[in-house]
Amino acid sequence: MLLLALDTATPAVTVALFDAEAGRVLAARERVDARRHGELLMPSVDAVLTEAGRGLGDVGALVVGTGPGPYTGLRVGLVTAAALGAARDLPVHGVCTLDGLAHAGGLREPFVVATDARRKEVYWAEYADADTRIGGPAVDRPAEIAERVAGRPALGAGAALYPEAFPGVRADLPAHASAGALAAVAARRLAAGEPLDAPTPLYLRRPDAREPAGYKAVTPAGSGGGR
Repeated sequence: MLLLALDTATPAVTVALFDAEAGRVLAARERVDARRHGELLMPSVDAVLTEAGRGLGDVGALVVGTGPGPYTGLRVGLVTAAALGAARDLPVHGVCTLDGLAHAGGLREPFVVATDARRKEVYWAEYADADTRIGGPAVDRPAEIAERVAGRPALGAGAALYPEAFPGVRADLPAHASAGALAAVAARRLAAGEPLDAPTPLYLRRPDAREPAGYKAVTPAGSGGGR
């Protein structure tokens, strides 16, 4: 079965076509640009399918990163996956973006994954190995978790951004999400008969933009407010 995977939970817009039976990526695209998720995603999907010589009709299921991630970027991937799934009557599976990063890192010892959550915070999770999450995901200020993560390797752009809190950061390991790694995680879970996540977002906190509270109502002129 072919899995079309995509993720927009980090600054990377990443898409991959994965052959679950062969266990390999047939084609992939990745572009790191935190402000152009919506602009870059569908052209990347088209490019991946074209490179692999396949069409959406050949895809057996969709895999999408569920975050955690910033509200605007994360929902681009989730909405796109939902639309493609509905249009082609395909199942859509969710995978935690941090799980994909952990898998791509390939470590076989306890470690931490952290991505940039902005506001001087990180999204993070703890792993026993590359395929076993044992804590999180959560969002915290790096200083608040520095003691807890000390002494363990760390990977991800969040760890690289705050090396004082993540002294074990591995610059040689991936910083951003990989759609190919997400698909590999999904393929392994499907083969093992394990349940996959629903394609629902892990926001972990409210969006930056919200309706203002406590504003003064203004009565339009001529609305009948007489003396």
